[in-house]
Amino acid sequence: MQRKAYVPGTAALLVALLASCTSGSADSGTTDDANPGEAGTATSVAQPGKYRTLPEPCGAVGHGTLDSLLPGIKQIADADQRETAYAGDATLTFDTDRKVGCRWKVESTDATDHLLVDFERVVSYDNAVSDAAEAQTIFATKETAADLPEPTASATASDSATPTASSSATPSSSASASASGSTSASASASASATASPTGLEPRTLSDLGDEAFLDDALSSSGSTAQQRTVTVVFRTSNVVVTIEYEEQPATVGVVPDSQKMQDRARKLAAQLADALNG
Repeated sequence: MQRKAYVPGTAALLVALLASCTSGSADSGTTDDANPGEAGTATSVAQPGKYRTLPEPCGAVGHGTLDSLLPGIKQIADADQRETAYAGDATLTFDTDRKVGCRWKVESTDATDHLLVDFERVVSYDNAVSDAAEAQTIFATKETAADLPEPTASATASDSATPTASSSATPSSSASASASGSTSASASASASATASPTGLEPRTLSDLGDEAFLDDALSSSGSTAQQRTVTVVFRTSNVVVTIEYEEQPATVGVVPDSQKMQDRARKLAAQLADALNG
């Protein structure tokens, strides 16, 4: 049988054509045009937070504001001790770029007052989650822990404005009014002393930062002394600010005024929010 002749040129042409097809197939599998937008989605990074630094906490509250929140400061006769009281005490922190705070404690003839101001700058370590979104999660956790009551009509009306004079009754006076038709006024007074007056209940605030809430708690300390703690927490972008304002009267049976304490704490919160945005 006669064999066909082997043609080297034809074989070389076939190899070249096969190589060309293989190369084209590989290229088409990696082109970005095949799935437009997919590469951008995979490499997108969430926006960083607005704030890169935090204020010096003990210097963030002015002397005038401290005079209002801590009346005992002006009663300190010694000038050096008074300046020390104004200076406050910085809270322990391991990273001043991320979390700072300051505490004040001042005694007066009428009461002992405590103030805490805390700043937390939130940084997300997830490229898909922005710093502000992470701060929103932390704020939500704090709000949940506060266990705020369901908002009432009066609370909703007062969340964006300073409480009116009609809401300024102390817990004891509110109790007396509600107990006028009761045979046990003292029992009603005792029960109402554990809650904030109407219109001043713990609630969310719509006029402070991106989101905010206020908590107001009355508790017994020691014997029958009543201690009130007003807490205001607000978030602006990726910074969460917490204010805790406590007062314990020197006289047993005296209940700290809810409206005054809330007004003072909210005024300080507004000042800190303005300073952050300034």
